[in-house]
Amino acid sequence: MRNRLPLDVAERAGWTGVQAALGILITELADISLWWAAPAALVLGSAKSWVAGRLGRKGTGSTLPESADPATPPNITFPA
Repeated sequence: MRNRLPLDVAERAGWTGVQAALGILITELADISLWWAAPAALVLGSAKSWVAGRLGRKGTGSTLPESADPATPPNITFPA
């Protein structure tokens, strides 16, 4: 069995960076205090997880395919 943890870590780090950058962009475009970037990123992260739970790996907030997601137990497949 191959180690899927590096993919999971890369996915989480990548999405966190995107959400933080978008949070900062939103505060800049709205011309509001930078302190609002964290709540904006939190909302974006929650929205991403909600969408991923319906479109990506079912039952998780992961956007990784089932074969690469560490939440998938080995040798078990889930119905689509």
